Amino acid sequence: MSRVLVTGGAGFIGSHLCDRLLRDGHDVVCLDNFFTGERSNVDPRVTLLEHDVSEPFDAEVDAIYNLASPASPIAYQETPVETVRTNVLGAIHVLELAKRRGCPVLQASTSEVYGDPDVHPQPESYFGRVNPIGPRACYDEGKRCAETLFFDYHREYDVSIKVARIFNTYGPRMRPDDGRVVSNFVQRARRGEALTIHGDGSQTRSFCYVDDLVDGLVRLMDTPRNVTGPVNLGNPEEIGIGTLAAIVCELVGTGSRVEHVPALVDDPRRRRPDIFLAQQLLGWTPTTTLRDGLRRMIDAQQ
Repeated sequence: MSRVLVTGGAGFIGSHLCDRLLRDGHDVVCLDNFFTGERSNVDPRVTLLEHDVSEPFDAEVDAIYNLASPASPIAYQETPVETVRTNVLGAIHVLELAKRRGCPVLQASTSEVYGDPDVHPQPESYFGRVNPIGPRACYDEGKRCAETLFFDYHREYDVSIKVARIFNTYGPRMRPDDGRVVSNFVQRARRGEALTIHGDGSQTRSFCYVDDLVDGLVRLMDTPRNVTGPVNLGNPEEIGIGTLAAIVCELVGTGSRVEHVPALVDDPRRRRPDIFLAQQLLGWTPTTTLRDGLRRMIDAQQ
């Protein structure tokens, strides 16, 4: 058994990761400032440190997962400066801790580093197409800078790093007001309200159920030291947003209609991971179908 720190451990993905690590027999420490995380997500067996990762901290740990960052467009566009601070200063502080403790550290990066891609599907070798001054840049560029810091600490200080690029993830514990498309559609459908689609609905995403994603993170952390990533973690099944709306309406069964509003600024038109590296290095492929995952998410909110 080892002592594992999860920054952002009270958030959507972070709390599921804490639960998985507990099941695997680890002593788990959650660091969170509860900006978007929820205390109710934290298992009582988890040691809780209420702290902002953008400020220095210390902890006796054997491994670190860095998931601290707003991931909802609503949250990070309302607080863009704090989002950059969290991603950049937070990366520095977890890397400094890993350097002091001599332990491995995993960075939860994002498919947003690819921006609105002109390569499809997106392999890890693709450098991306990101608008550095747009309204989404605080998150996109914050994560890109965090990746830079991770690889520079690895090269300069020999810190053991892992970098995962997470594609759209969904499941129980998503905040109903976070503005991401799956939680938005499910909540509106449950209330019988119209499902709002930005643009014509032809834009695509690839949705990965949270348990599958967490399994990929754990597998990546367990790889040999020379495996650094970045490694894409996401479901390669691509689906149009209009089709997603129809599936949610069918599963919830409230007969909600769909309405279209203007497209969002810098919203990617297509998003689909190339997961060849994850399959080869981790033996990982998502196993939960979109319909099954949505049913679990809807049932958990009953």
